[in-house]
Amino acid sequence: MFRFGSIFLILWLIGEKIIFSQNPFIMNQFTADPSAHVFGGRVYVYPSHDIPAPDGKGLRKDWFCMEDYHVFSSDNLTEWTDHGVILSQYVVPWVDTTTYSFWAPDCIERNGKYYLYFPALSREKDSVSGRNLFRIGVAIADRPEGPFTPLPQPIKGVMGIDPCVFVDNDGQAYLYWSLRHIFVAKLKENMTELASDPQIIANLPEKGLKEGPWVFERNGWYYLTFPHVEHHIERLEYAMSKSPVGPFQWTGVIMDESPMNCWTNHHSILEFKGQWYLFYHQNALSPHFDKNRSICIDSLFFNADGTIRKVVPTHRGVGLTKASRRIEIDRYSKISDSDVSIAFNDSTNTFDGWKAILHGKKAWIQYNGVDFESKNYKNLTIRCSATHGGVVEIKINRLDSPPIARIVIQPGSQWQVIKSKVSALKQGVINLIVTTADDRKVEIDWLSFE
Repeated sequence: MFRFGSIFLILWLIGEKIIFSQNPFIMNQFTADPSAHVFGGRVYVYPSHDIPAPDGKGLRKDWFCMEDYHVFSSDNLTEWTDHGVILSQYVVPWVDTTTYSFWAPDCIERNGKYYLYFPALSREKDSVSGRNLFRIGVAIADRPEGPFTPLPQPIKGVMGIDPCVFVDNDGQAYLYWSLRHIFVAKLKENMTELASDPQIIANLPEKGLKEGPWVFERNGWYYLTFPHVEHHIERLEYAMSKSPVGPFQWTGVIMDESPMNCWTNHHSILEFKGQWYLFYHQNALSPHFDKNRSICIDSLFFNADGTIRKVVPTHRGVGLTKASRRIEIDRYSKISDSDVSIAFNDSTNTFDGWKAILHGKKAWIQYNGVDFESKNYKNLTIRCSATHGGVVEIKINRLDSPPIARIVIQPGSQWQVIKSKVSALKQGVINLIVTTADDRKVEIDWLSFE
């Protein structure tokens, strides 16, 4: 126990890293099941952590494999801090560590303490099937970034996965979880024991898998949101009620099935600085294996009657990108109807990200929300490649505007980093447009200003 605890402490102390990204917004590891909360003016996201299954370990070959949790935080939804490992399966006494089953967690603050709720396969066996039982444990910390100390036993009376904790306006806390159905029970003030018997939430779709509940309140309505397999893979749906325990009425779909064909989706919803956001996952960094997933954010909006408008996943995501940072135009806001494609820089290392390929004359990509914090930007740097050479123009806000920079790319198959002067730039937030000036194919990795 001392050995594992020491390793965990070292990982926590050295683990913080700054990540600049759009969708997916974590690009140095696989992440899934994002649980997002606002603590102290920052957004903290607690996802599960997909890893390739070690040989001969885990539940079975080509299945979900997770052994620890990280937490990520941001005050602008663009620049993310990875606080490192906050809890490892190896320091939880009741977990069967051969199963690598640290699935979707949640975290809540109460009375100055932070409570991390997590599911895992326990050493306890089902008396009929002989299989390990999924239980839900609690780990406690003094800070949202941990480190978290797990309680020696899971929550009594709870079997299942995907915990979600909601604290109502009157201070009563509720625990939601799933296991074939979605359950709810009150929590005691200590946040580690049930204060009522679990009850199944009724009036939800009877057919198809339901899991991953997420509950929030807005304008007197309680929203129970959850992934559900209506057809072949999960989509995000929701039900509404005037009470946190129901009765709920199924209301609609938040996000359709993944266009990338990721079998699962798991999410959270929060309000931050006056805007609502949907956090979710897909398999953009692992298109051929959907058990390695990546978390994303897009804006969410409500109709006047309180219903949720359907969210369409985007590459661009949310937040402003500082002009001095690398602007990954492959995470575009808009593209021309033809002659633009996106591909991995290196298909053997997808964490290296994507490149934009402009195939023909007047092909263009638009990247919205670039923040020029001052009017002193004079130069542009671009990482690009063009086998037969090419010319790229950079414009702002409109495709028909005059270019602020014109970059001539020399012929060659290797990446080139080219610096160019820019003109007519003003302070403020602009939409950036990158377009070809002739019919030669150009590949672009990123660009930035200084």
